[in-house]
Amino acid sequence: MATLYKTAQSEFRDVEDLIDEKEKKSNIKQRILMVSSRGVTYRQRHLMNDLEVLLPHAKKESKIEAKQDIDLLNELADIQNCNNVFYFEARKHQDLYFWISRAPSGPSVKFHVQNIHTMDELKMTGNCLKGSRPILSFDANFDTEPHLQLLKELFTQTFAVPKGARKSKPFFDHVFSFSIVDGRIWFRNYQIVEKDPETGGDLSKNEKPTLVEIGPRFVLNTMRIFEGSFGGPTLYENPKFISPNAIRAAVRSKRSEKYAERSAKTADREAREHANPLPIDPLNDVFE
Repeated sequence: MATLYKTAQSEFRDVEDLIDEKEKKSNIKQRILMVSSRGVTYRQRHLMNDLEVLLPHAKKESKIEAKQDIDLLNELADIQNCNNVFYFEARKHQDLYFWISRAPSGPSVKFHVQNIHTMDELKMTGNCLKGSRPILSFDANFDTEPHLQLLKELFTQTFAVPKGARKSKPFFDHVFSFSIVDGRIWFRNYQIVEKDPETGGDLSKNEKPTLVEIGPRFVLNTMRIFEGSFGGPTLYENPKFISPNAIRAAVRSKRSEKYAERSAKTADREAREHANPLPIDPLNDVFE
């Protein structure tokens, strides 16, 4: 408080105005709590580590139980002084669900994560400074529907590294790309290259910088948007979403149909052979 009074006296400003500005600046800060459930695979764990490296304003918490402790995430976010939560929920050691929530009041979104490729797996040539701030690039389709506009605002408040965040650097050298293809959100991370790849020198004024992919890659399929944090009334439900369990059940059913068809053909052939037996050849016993 004494510092605020000294600043007000030096700048001839009211102390209450400085306090209001300080409170507004403190409210802008975004912090993310990253939590995963038990049972995540190595690829899912590496994806979580990649996002933690790319988002310096994120804090990682230990694993929790998927069904029992999901209500405690808001309390954990309050304890860690975080207003956003990334929750990676693993099911059956093969399905990954990604929650993005604004704690503690909401809204929250549940995604099904598909086509996961980590940075260690891709081994792309792109690179960026650790802790640098990204530029967010959104597809024009995000402005077409209300639920996509909500997702765009949610991505902006979570993936955009705020200015002055801890462990962050005041540089923009990579781009987070969010594109909508086939009703799903495709995430890509690119490096901004401002040098000539052949000579290694700086680009001229007429030349444009290029993009080189860094990784990771993943696809988000929206399931539901809730009004509250990890629950509450449903604001949007994807009518085209099919659960992975239903897809696997359909595959098993298709395989069982093939087996049933093959078994029916075998039984039909045996019935025909029994109904129409071959006549006995009288010459079978000639050489005995």
